[in-house]
Amino acid sequence: MKKYDFSHRFGFLVNEVGRLYGRLFDQLARERLGISRAQIRLISVVATAEGDRPWTQAELAQRLDLTPMGVATLCDRMEAGGWLRRTPSPNDRRANAIELEPKALDVLDEAIELSDDVQSAALAGLAAAERKQLVALLQRVRTNLQAPAAAVAGSRT
Repeated sequence: MKKYDFSHRFGFLVNEVGRLYGRLFDQLARERLGISRAQIRLISVVATAEGDRPWTQAELAQRLDLTPMGVATLCDRMEAGGWLRRTPSPNDRRANAIELEPKALDVLDEAIELSDDVQSAALAGLAAAERKQLVALLQRVRTNLQAPAAAVAGSRT
């Protein structure tokens, strides 16, 4: 008999779903688009700043939950592949601003379509109302977790 069964624990389940979703997306992105999930994540974050102030590598590291060295390595590969360019930051001489090349925006559109396919596979068997409810509930959970850690201490439900 199992001593522990985590299959019904929220944190375990959410992480497992995220891991499986990410793995499938990464596999398909590499096969169909020739780019990894990590590269698409970086492109998508940088794309949110297009037209505004460009992201620096340090800001990307924080946003992507990666080390600064990890982002630097990822940017090296992506710059060599023609996905992005680094320019001196207009606000900080010590930093590089990351800007996307046109092909990165093209692949982002394709990645969004691919994500729709993965989402359809993941949510197969759920009615439209169930899908909508699931997304709404997860948005509420995300909001709860964006609260300060002090709000979590001592609350058990």
